[in-house]
Amino acid sequence: MYDEKGQRYLDCINNVAHVGHSHPDVVRAGAQQMELLNTNSRFLHDNLVLYAQRLQATLPDKLSVCYFVNSGSEANDLALRLAWQYTGHKDVITLNNAYHGHVSSLIDISPYKFHQLSDAEQNQFVHVAPSPDVYRGKYRADHPDPATAYADDVKDIINKAHEKGGKIAAFIAESLQSCGGQVIPPSGYFQKVAEHVRQAGGVFIADEVQVGFGRVGTHFWAFQLQGEDFVPDIVTMGKPIGNGHPMSCVVTTREVAEAFMSSGMEYFNTFGGNPVSCAIGLAVLDVIEKEDLQGNALRVGSYLTELLEKQREKHPLVGDIRGCGLFVGVELVKDRVKLTPATAEAQEIIYNLKEQHILLSADGPHRNVLKFKPPLCFTKEDADLVVEKIDRILTGTFHVPVSLCSVPLCRNKVDLAGLSLAHSLLKRLEVYRDTMQGPLQEPSFTCGLCLKPVYSLLLKFIKG
Repeated sequence: MYDEKGQRYLDCINNVAHVGHSHPDVVRAGAQQMELLNTNSRFLHDNLVLYAQRLQATLPDKLSVCYFVNSGSEANDLALRLAWQYTGHKDVITLNNAYHGHVSSLIDISPYKFHQLSDAEQNQFVHVAPSPDVYRGKYRADHPDPATAYADDVKDIINKAHEKGGKIAAFIAESLQSCGGQVIPPSGYFQKVAEHVRQAGGVFIADEVQVGFGRVGTHFWAFQLQGEDFVPDIVTMGKPIGNGHPMSCVVTTREVAEAFMSSGMEYFNTFGGNPVSCAIGLAVLDVIEKEDLQGNALRVGSYLTELLEKQREKHPLVGDIRGCGLFVGVELVKDRVKLTPATAEAQEIIYNLKEQHILLSADGPHRNVLKFKPPLCFTKEDADLVVEKIDRILTGTFHVPVSLCSVPLCRNKVDLAGLSLAHSLLKRLEVYRDTMQGPLQEPSFTCGLCLKPVYSLLLKFIKG
């Protein structure tokens, strides 16, 4: 991608531009349909039926009814409504560090968000299960059966809810946790959870908003990683579905859909499933198939993981590499035994990469997991470039004592990037304060609106 000055950037994080930024086939499909007709979904149009058929063909037969909406948040909100109506129950189980959307009903089930609110009370109908993280979670890779152990925690939550008079309407989970730190659930976990939830009269909602449409490489949908014997009751989709065009979908079973319809309240969505959105959705599916982007995700994702594994062998700061296809996480830790999060180091790597025109970001509860989720046209050459840059940053920055004289503290203006750098320096100084040798000299500053005051504070800190 390019900025307004023509500067080229390598995008390693944009899972919205799924088939590539401004893909000509997608742009052409939207423009041609917009020239012909766009209207609301009260008017029947072939694109709606054709797209529903194409989308359903990628899913298990049981998932046969589509509701088209306009965003991932809207999709997950509708999924909750379907679950509440179908089960007649109210309680929802979600995973710690989960994020499902920005509307009120979804903030309630998104610990990634509501844990940031110090004075907010958790909704009494919402129950939080441990994230099935086998690296730093409650049950780790050395556990004999982490899938069962994490699923048993969900069962305990169900039992406690019943003791208090609650009834479970749904368990909702991202098929692979993204904001939670690129977490890959252990195989068999979803099957066991679904069994417990369905026995309690609830349904299983798989949130594919960030990870669907071939990103995992081996399968079109990330929930399929759990095995052919697992089929959710409701699946939600968003982000990549329109390659940047605002559209999304909820797919469910006929039984759930009929229960929703029996409420007597008609469901209508003005723009969901409009002719232009469906034309774009069809074009995205065409490109994925024509350019074998699912296969590319598998091939390039495996290659990227191999490169990153070599970095883990080389650099102690790299604690874990995990992922599927072009959904990969690199967890940075200061201590591989204690798993102390290397948050500041992760931020500095991101900042350094941006300076070199490579876009990457970090997430997870400690913001120490570098996350790769690029457009599926990402190449092996792209992987070589970004990993080479990361290697140089790790080698040049974190394997030698920090010298403030060599750090470019001055900026043309005080901005978030500068403040992020200062915060990063502060964290690094905590590590290297006792190892630095020689007198500290103040670097030269070439502008008035710079970080000189911040440097002064850092200097006082380093001197004790």
